[in-house]
Amino acid sequence: MKQIIAMGGGGFSMEQDNPLLDEYILNQAKCTKPKICFIPTASGDAEGYIAKFYAFFENQLCIPSHLSLFKPRENIEKFLLNQDIIYVGGGNTKNLMVLWKEWGLDHILKKAWKEGIILAGISAGAICWFEEGLTDSYGDKLESLKCLGFLKGSCCPHFDGEEERKPAYHQMIDNAQMQPGIALDDGVAAHFFDQSLKVAVSSRKEASAYKVNKNESTEEKIETIYLGADRLG
Repeated sequence: MKQIIAMGGGGFSMEQDNPLLDEYILNQAKCTKPKICFIPTASGDAEGYIAKFYAFFENQLCIPSHLSLFKPRENIEKFLLNQDIIYVGGGNTKNLMVLWKEWGLDHILKKAWKEGIILAGISAGAICWFEEGLTDSYGDKLESLKCLGFLKGSCCPHFDGEEERKPAYHQMIDNAQMQPGIALDDGVAAHFFDQSLKVAVSSRKEASAYKVNKNESTEEKIETIYLGADRLG
């Protein structure tokens, strides 16, 4: 079974005191102590970002590691195909796509996906799996970017977290500049099996996922399960 978990925002880098999404990702692995590799390409392998990853995951029941394309390992494919989970960080999606294609990661990650390794990611690490994504990679203006195409349609992260995201996504879909797709609030993850959405989950009670269509900027709220419900009270 091929799995992708796309997060609009949240996780260890945005919610240091709220582990719900990252715990959810770990819990999807078939083993009790999964190997999880962080790919921080979109941030330019920012050291602080990598440190935050280890600060969280070294305290979980897992084996964390990371892959740098600026200080690459000898056999990237062998290393990645030995993971249980591959977790892609946020940042500049355009730069991520260029570097991945140069290093052949686009093909390696597709192979990993087909072999059942869980692919996950936040923001740039969410939209990269779709055919298109709404990105700020080009500067102040939001643009459409062609991505890997493992998942059909388009994706917009930070739907409630950045004021300009929602109107820009609707406008670009209405003007046929982007395909219809899924919008994710901060704190929301869309979990896909093969190319179908299985469930949307959240680390925040009011956060949701949405299907966004071309018909007069319509959006359909997707039932989103709050992961902290069993911790209330």
